[in-house]
Amino acid sequence: MFRFALSYFLYLFWIIPVIIIFYFLAFKAKKRAMKKFGNLAILEKLSKNTSVGRQVGKIMLILGALIFSIFALARPQIGTKLEEVKREGIDIIVAIDVSKSMLAQDIQPSRLAKAKHEVEGFIDRLRGDRIALIAFSGVPFVQCPLTLDYGAAKIFLDIMEPELIPTPGTAIGSVIEKAIDTFDQKERKHKVLVLITDGEDHQGDVMKYAEEAERQGIVIYCVGIGSPKGEPIPAVADGSGGMGFKKDNKGQVIISKLDEVTLEKVALQTGGKYFRSTSGEDELDRIYNEIDNMEKKELGSLKFSQFEDRFQYFIAFAVLFLVWEFALPERRKVKQEWRGRFM
Repeated sequence: MFRFALSYFLYLFWIIPVIIIFYFLAFKAKKRAMKKFGNLAILEKLSKNTSVGRQVGKIMLILGALIFSIFALARPQIGTKLEEVKREGIDIIVAIDVSKSMLAQDIQPSRLAKAKHEVEGFIDRLRGDRIALIAFSGVPFVQCPLTLDYGAAKIFLDIMEPELIPTPGTAIGSVIEKAIDTFDQKERKHKVLVLITDGEDHQGDVMKYAEEAERQGIVIYCVGIGSPKGEPIPAVADGSGGMGFKKDNKGQVIISKLDEVTLEKVALQTGGKYFRSTSGEDELDRIYNEIDNMEKKELGSLKFSQFEDRFQYFIAFAVLFLVWEFALPERRKVKQEWRGRFM
C-alpha cells in the first residue's frame, strides 16, 4: 500500500507549469533582444558554441529536481504489514444530576460546575474504556451513548445545564433504570455506573432499581456533591439587582441538602462505593483506580497498516539531478578546421 503522509504538499506541482511558462517567455525575450542587436543569422553563426539543446536540458534537470523534491516533501510511504491491536476495557456510564439544586453554591462556583470539571478529568484518564453520559433531573436523558470518542463525550459534557431537562426534581431511581437499558442486556459484568448528585431523590423506590442493577451486574459508584447542612438554590435576580433564591409554596427559601445515606445504600447494594466530593478532587481518581482493577472485556480490534517513509529515494534523485545540471556546461566545444592563413 502506497500513500503520501503530507499529501497537501502535492499542490506545489502547480509551480511546474509556471516555471515552464517563465523559461519559454525568457527564451522569446532573449531572441527578440538578439534581433534588435543585429542580424540573427550572423549572431547565431558567431555563437556556435552556445547550445540551445543544453540550455533546455539544464532546465529539464532543474524541473526534475524540483518534482522529486515535492514528492519528498509529501512524505511517500509504503505499507509494510497489517497489524491487529485488541482493545480491552469496560463500559462506563456517568450520570450527572442537572437539577436546579445542583446550582447551589456550597461548592464554588456551583455543584454542577464542580461535577463537570471532575468528570472531564475522569474522561482524560480513560484508556480503552467506553463511556456514556446521562443527564438527569426529574427524568433521565442519554446525552452521549457509549463511545470510545472521548473528545465527543467532552463536547456533550460541556453543554450539560439545568435547562437541558425542563422536568424539575431529582429521580435517582429513573436514572439507574435508564442506565440498565443503555448497557448491553446480554452481559452480566464489565458495567459501571458513576452517579454524581446531591442525593435528594424526589421519586422514591430507589433501592428497587439498585437491586435490579445488581442483578444486571452493574457496579454503582456514587459521588455526593454538596453539604449535608444544605445551601439555598439560586433562582433569578431579585428586584434590587441581587441574586434571589428558590422558594416553596409558603414563601420559604428551599435548602438543598446532600443525602449521603441514600447514596451509600445504593453503592453498597451493587458492590460499589460512596465518595463525598472534596476540594482535592480525588474521588473520581479513586473510582478510576477501582475500575482499572476490574476485569476487562474485549471491545473490538483495530487493524492498521504500518508505514515506512520512502522520501529518501526522492531526495537522492533530486540531488542527482542538481549535480548533473551543475556539471553540464551550457556551451559546447566547436572544432575549428585550419584552412590556411589566407583562406
